[in-house]
Amino acid sequence: MPTILGQNQYGKAENRVVRITRDGTTHHIKDLNVSVALSGDMDEVHYSGSNANVLPTDTTKNTVYAFAKEHGIESAEQFGIHLARHFVTSQETVHRARIRIEEYAWERIEAAGEGEHSFVRKGQETRLAQITFDGEKWEVVSGLKDLTVLNSTDSEFWGYVKDRYTTLKEAYDRILATSVSGRWRFNWTDDEQETPDWETSYEETRRHMLQAFAETYSLSLQQTMYQMGTRIIDHRGEIDEVRFSLPNSHHFLVDMEPFGLKNDNEVYFAADRPYGLIEATVLRDGCEARIPVDLTNL
Repeated sequence: MPTILGQNQYGKAENRVVRITRDGTTHHIKDLNVSVALSGDMDEVHYSGSNANVLPTDTTKNTVYAFAKEHGIESAEQFGIHLARHFVTSQETVHRARIRIEEYAWERIEAAGEGEHSFVRKGQETRLAQITFDGEKWEVVSGLKDLTVLNSTDSEFWGYVKDRYTTLKEAYDRILATSVSGRWRFNWTDDEQETPDWETSYEETRRHMLQAFAETYSLSLQQTMYQMGTRIIDHRGEIDEVRFSLPNSHHFLVDMEPFGLKNDNEVYFAADRPYGLIEATVLRDGCEARIPVDLTNL
């Protein structure tokens, strides 16, 4: 039976690059994990094994490190834009470049003596960015994962459907906790538009997300998630779409009656699995969804 080649791409994944910028005795650190995927006129390498159109993946790795030196790393998004533009415009056979970046945050350790050059790795979220360029249009999707948040009150869950298998008791004061995985898509798509301030945009988007989580009196995690996305869209004009995947990190009250004690919403068992998985997209009115439903495929 005859076959034809479908979608294909190749590149070097998970290039770990740390860039130190020395401003006198004060140093700044950017710590990235960069993955490059290229596609284009690559049929022949699959059909016959001819590498005539193939830029080696080792070269893409070297480019990541060279660009860290030549361009610096102003932001994950801007660094990805430099790389994607380079691969598409410098290689005739490359028609599309996708750059995925994880950024690991460090905070400065204040210490006696001269200089500010000591850091401790933050134990919070991992920042994410994906930059795609086809020679004409850009798509920039930023985000984060593993941002763990918890409200110890102001959350309820009741009035749900019940059948013969339902054992869950209604809750009128519960812990609401989740580990946020979120992506947001920018409406910057071509070089004629003003480029967003990527660093400010990330910090402000994160801030609005957290404030919405903290300020929403929650009757469901779905409600809280929608408010998080809505607040981002309302306050950040450069963003048209937000996608969340939120595991409901269940906290169950421990039964203290066998010990002759009353548990007045004080002691909980934190269950890591199974967990409810709540997901949704929030869009600016009039915009179409482009972020994949399954964020693992982003």
